Formats: sequence, C-alpha cells, structure tokens
Amino acid sequence: MKMLFICYPKCTTCQKAKAWLDTKGMEYEFRDIKLNHPTEKELKHWIQKSGLPIKKFFNTSGMLYRELELTKKLPTMSDEEQIKLLATDGMLVKRPLIICDDKVLVGFKEKEWEQL
Repeated sequence: MKMLFICYPKCTTCQKAKAWLDTKGMEYEFRDIKLNHPTEKELKHWIQKSGLPIKKFFNTSGMLYRELELTKKLPTMSDEEQIKLLATDGMLVKRPLIICDDKVLVGFKEKEWEQL
C-alpha cells in the first residue's frame, strides 16, 4: 500500500509536512481532509493501529473544537461517541496524518516522520 497523506492544504503545518515529504522523495497518496473526511471505520482502524488515545486525534487548536466546547464535553463522551463526532467533520481531526501499513502518525513531528 502506498502511504496515505491526509491534510488540509491551507494549514501551514500540513504545507511544511508536504514539503518535507516531497524533499525526501516520498511517494504518497494525497487526501484533503476537508473534502474527504475520515469515516468512523477508518478512524477506528487508525486509532487502534496508532496505539494513541482518541483524544490525540482531535484538532484541539481548531475553531470548530473551541466552538463546540469539546474541552468540557469530551471527558463525558464514550469512545464511540468521540469517534462518531470526529467522523462528522474533517476539521475536527488533527492533521496531517500519515497512514502506512504498519504505522499511523498524527501531527507533524519531524523526528517521528524521519523514523518512517
């Protein structure tokens, strides 16, 4: 499977991550998270594969996250409810995401990406 790179093209962090991938000559499939947001099934799979808690998949610095007051609401929501919410809007999901056969990276941390 080719690496899947999911991002929001207007996000500066995503732009840096894309430039990094391109500089390294990495092959990837590009997916705009706003136009083609993750499904519940994809999110469940990625969360499980990443080994990260669901909260790490939320874009906590996003406007929608703040508008919905998720800092207050998430602690009382079940895992299933959180995943359903994430699947409603790509702007709720932390980005960029890298999806590989054996690994899922959330956010752009150059050291982690270097190991990829």
